[in-house]
Amino acid sequence: MNSLKRTPLFPFYADYPAARCIDFGGWELPVQFYGIQREHDAVRGQAGLFDVSHMGEFIVTGQSAEAFLQQMTTNDVTRLSPGQAQYTLMCYPEGGAVDDLLVYKLAADRFMLVVNASNIDKDLAWLRGHAAGGVQIENKSDETALLALQGPLAEAVLSRVTGAPVQSLSSFHFKDNIIICGVPALVSRTGYTGEDGFEIYAEAGKAGLIWTGLLDAGRSDGLIPAGLGARDTLRFEAKLPLYGQELSPDITPLEAGLGFFVKLDKGDFIGRDVLAAQKQAGVTRKLVGLELVDRGIPRPHYSVYADGSLIGEVTTGTQSPTLKRSLGLALIDAAYSALDTEVYVEIRGKMLKARIVKAPFYKNSPSTGKGAKT
Repeated sequence: MNSLKRTPLFPFYADYPAARCIDFGGWELPVQFYGIQREHDAVRGQAGLFDVSHMGEFIVTGQSAEAFLQQMTTNDVTRLSPGQAQYTLMCYPEGGAVDDLLVYKLAADRFMLVVNASNIDKDLAWLRGHAAGGVQIENKSDETALLALQGPLAEAVLSRVTGAPVQSLSSFHFKDNIIICGVPALVSRTGYTGEDGFEIYAEAGKAGLIWTGLLDAGRSDGLIPAGLGARDTLRFEAKLPLYGQELSPDITPLEAGLGFFVKLDKGDFIGRDVLAAQKQAGVTRKLVGLELVDRGIPRPHYSVYADGSLIGEVTTGTQSPTLKRSLGLALIDAAYSALDTEVYVEIRGKMLKARIVKAPFYKNSPSTGKGAKT
């Protein structure tokens, strides 16, 4: 008997004979529909549609909701106006990451948090354990479907299925109660691919109408569904972190290169003291890009060496579908983080030469800016 959770869109996967599902954190999710390379190329060149309904959504309400989130997260929630979203992190008192997430300001006293699927229960307990002053936190994850329409043609495709002026949405802005394919939805100009695009939140039971409607509307533009495989290669090329790899309870936002999203001047928040001290002293570990010089592919947890000593490990690595180079992200001793530094990656008992290179490996330049982590 299958004990894996399924998204509301799972029945639609059967429309694609080559679709292959895997166990992803207790969810039965598609790693691919046509093949990772084809789906990756579609998002970079045309558009791809992702089912990311496994992500978690919490609604936080109350007169003290903003002050509460200001205390719980690293970014400055007070900079948001209704209709704006923000990438941020929650940290433990020791500075490591509880999770990374998006905060949507729905109204002065109402916010939506979008958290990683594998952290839903942990995040909910963490937030509720600190809530006070009448703050209420509702878990809407099971009631909410999330689709990500990503790529340079995403705006053109979405415009065909709604009368709303989605082209006027700026990066990290959203509109609620937009009708898409006849279904009310919250539409946000955000994503996790390094391309322009939108994320669409809708009632779980009606999400299939949006899925099929978008695919029909975008077929002539080359829109295809895309799975977890392409989602990972796309975010990797853009150096967008994955919790459990580039971020964890043992990796701080500053070590992961996310200092921009840590506003030490906003007042107190959980983990601030440690992060402030780390910034002042300088991080001893850094997340860097590396490229293999010798033939091989760096994979997560492969050890990285320099001068005969272990200096860190690969967090993510693959043969880049866009650049056709063997690339990795690695958390290493900061003393070896300068560009062109020679390092070695241990692969199946062999020391393969690599060099530190600039990351992100890929950047686009649409008018709305690069997508961000969901």
